[in-house]
Amino acid sequence: MPPRNDALKDCLSRSREINLSVTGRKSGRAISVPVWFVSEEKKLYLLPARGSDTQWYKNVLQKPAIQIEAGSIKAEITVVPITDNKKVPAVVEKFRVKYGDRGIKLYSKLDVAVLAQMP
Repeated sequence: MPPRNDALKDCLSRSREINLSVTGRKSGRAISVPVWFVSEEKKLYLLPARGSDTQWYKNVLQKPAIQIEAGSIKAEITVVPITDNKKVPAVVEKFRVKYGDRGIKLYSKLDVAVLAQMP
């Protein structure tokens, strides 16, 4: 049974990091990594730390379905890559607001982002 949207939003509002699970494009196995995120209403933004070179990002290009875990809540979500060089900076700015300039400096390449529509 999918989580209620308000329970997921509540967990996300109290979290700085979520666990992201993707399907490996070569192995077909589930791969889980901790990631930072920004949530707004029913949108969840993800910013790959090494941009388009990030392995989990390459995996979602092959299979655009992820599972997120925030606290005790899990959700399956379909994602859409953001590659437009006019839209990616807007996502980077959302991350800058949440995590600060020092946080953004941990990202080595800022050429792509990912948008997930939450249930």
